[in-house]
Amino acid sequence: MALEPELFDALIDTVRRFVAERLRPLEAAVEAADAIPDAIVEEMKALGLFGLSIAEEHGGLGLTMAEEARVAIELGRTTPAFRSAFGTNVGIGSQGLVIAGTPEQKAHWLPRIARGAIITSFALTEPDVGSDSGSVKTRAVRDGDVYRLSGTKRYITNADKAQLFTVMARTGEEAGGRGVSAFLVPRDLPGVAIGEPEKKMGQKGARVADVIFDDVPVPAENRLGEEGDGFRIAMQVLDRGRLHIAAVCAGVAERLIADCVAYASERRQFGKPIAEHQMIQAMLADSKTEALAARALVLETAAAKDAGANTTMEAAAAKYFASEMVGRVADRAVQIFGGAGYIADYGIERLYRDVRLFRIYEGTSQIQQLIIARETLKRGG
Repeated sequence: MALEPELFDALIDTVRRFVAERLRPLEAAVEAADAIPDAIVEEMKALGLFGLSIAEEHGGLGLTMAEEARVAIELGRTTPAFRSAFGTNVGIGSQGLVIAGTPEQKAHWLPRIARGAIITSFALTEPDVGSDSGSVKTRAVRDGDVYRLSGTKRYITNADKAQLFTVMARTGEEAGGRGVSAFLVPRDLPGVAIGEPEKKMGQKGARVADVIFDDVPVPAENRLGEEGDGFRIAMQVLDRGRLHIAAVCAGVAERLIADCVAYASERRQFGKPIAEHQMIQAMLADSKTEALAARALVLETAAAKDAGANTTMEAAAAKYFASEMVGRVADRAVQIFGGAGYIADYGIERLYRDVRLFRIYEGTSQIQQLIIARETLKRGG
């Protein structure tokens, strides 16, 4: 159910002010420390950001996809690392439970996830498995009332903080996704180990690390759905996550455009602000047009998803277009700022590095192209 318009408008206004007044002033500090201050995380919890997509009956805000996309656009106006602090709870770390969890599983986990008492993570990628996600090698072997889980997951967002992992593991001998099942794996089970956080190009403050499972005894009651349902669950989770990421990309683009307009209006060359030079205006026009198109595609697809339509193709198209678009906008922003765009003080080079990841995670641009083509052929045009 959608929020009352007045309540939703108040939420958007609160998030917008939180981004402008609390998050943006901390961007450089988060970059330097590669960490988000605990006090900010507590404020996020108080605002309900950890439970945006979780139903009210389980303690969340229960936003529709369209509402979640609007919030994600606002959160895109600051460094993406802030959103990542709660992003796994809103998206890939919780949605397997929302989609396929039993009433008992939901009642046990979702209220704590919604209030941020538990940080979740989604463990699909492996050292030898990335885009070919149906080929996971991590295995879960039934042993009475438990599954013995063994394998290594790689580049797992929030792994260093997570207390609960949704893990995709092979339970059958069938090739591809048919032999994959999904499990809820608490971090405190014996045999779970977390690697050192990776050093990354961008998005400092949002950490990724390996998760190693060494004969972990996972209770059979922690399986999500039936054996063999894992790949289907993962794809449904990613459909929603891709739309969320597309909305964030639209927000980052809007932030970059606003920064470019402010700078171009003040910076003078050849006796006038560079905003009056047509070549600068052309770059601003291209960026604004693409950002508007991305926003429209995201919101239209979100509304269709809320209406119950199959939006696999549209979500892939939104993620593909928006993630590629924000990369182009960031590149133009560096160009408009000139030398200043390459200097850390202005923050443009940081966002330029940050947005590069959007074209890779939750399905690379090339995977999105394959999905779009497959669905287009299936639908006959």
